[in-house]
Amino acid sequence: MRRPEAVAFDLDGTLVDSRLDIAAACNHVLVGAGRAPLDVDVIATFVGDGVRALVSRAFVLPMDSPELDALERAFVARYTDHAVDHTTWMPGALDALEALRSLPLAVVTNKARSVTLAVLDALGAPGRFAFVYAGGDGPLKPLPEPVAAVARALGVPVEALWVVGDGDQDLLSARAAGAVAIGVLGGFGSEARLRAASPDAVLASLAELPALMRS
Repeated sequence: MRRPEAVAFDLDGTLVDSRLDIAAACNHVLVGAGRAPLDVDVIATFVGDGVRALVSRAFVLPMDSPELDALERAFVARYTDHAVDHTTWMPGALDALEALRSLPLAVVTNKARSVTLAVLDALGAPGRFAFVYAGGDGPLKPLPEPVAAVARALGVPVEALWVVGDGDQDLLSARAAGAVAIGVLGGFGSEARLRAASPDAVLASLAELPALMRS
């Protein structure tokens, strides 16, 4: 691995533990539609592929179902209004961001942009990131375009960009774009799927990231 000239982080399960707020918004929409609420851990398995995929899985509807349009809007509206009722930084996240403050940093997430910005703003984080790529800005991970867009925005060669994430979507997007793929455990994604995506390195937590960069 070459030393990074910039670092891009996934959001949910990587930088922040948002599972309770995601589940609350999802269950609000489910109950409002006359459905039974789902367990937090079940909803967490739906996270990672964007809002429409999450709502599709929660309601057991095909991705092209016209019913999803209104449900997706309702989810985003509710979540944006309650973005950080319970959300906290993941272990080691703030220390890692502080240690890497000399590098250009970005967020690359499939989360809807309005919710992403609400979360970052409420946590006092916007100034830490030079660029944010979020759901609605273009293709989603695991396609390569989000990572390529980050590299262009930060003005670095894509092979000099490290992408850090807890899901296979993050790593597959990084590898498809030609960036360095760093997996981090303890988030929403399973370790088996994370390792199956062939990351260049796997961290137990973000606390290990600065040492990996120095090595």
